[in-house]
Order: sequence, then structure tokens, then C-alpha cells
Amino acid sequence: MGPNMRRLRRIGMLIISVPFLMGIVAIPWVNTVDPTVFGLPFLLFWAILTLTATPCAVGLAYVIERRGAAR
Repeated sequence: MGPNMRRLRRIGMLIISVPFLMGIVAIPWVNTVDPTVFGLPFLLFWAILTLTATPCAVGLAYVIERRGAAR
């Protein structure tokens, strides 16, 4: 495994960790009801956003990994 592949793996792991951090670490800061987004309390909107971001991040990490392996 070359240094370029290691770098791509790190980038993929960083991308995958973003939804995790959104869902676990950021909850105390977004735990409010007052601002509503599309008629939803902000915490519910944040949970839906996190659930939507997870497959997108995994797919992006997969594409980056496959492009690195094809080289």
C-alpha cells in the first residue's frame, strides 16, 4: 500500500466520521426547540440531516477508496 492510498484512506475515514460527530458530539449544542426549520423543531431537523448525511458520506468514501485502488 503506497502513501497515496494511505492518504485516501485517511480522507475516507474523515468523511465517514463527520455524520458520527454530527449525531453524537453535536447533540448538546443543537438540543433546542425554538428555531424551527421547515416547521420541525431544530433537534428533529438535525437528526434527519444526520441520517441523510450518513449514506452520502459512506458513498463518497467508497468512491474515493475505489478510485485510489484503481490507480
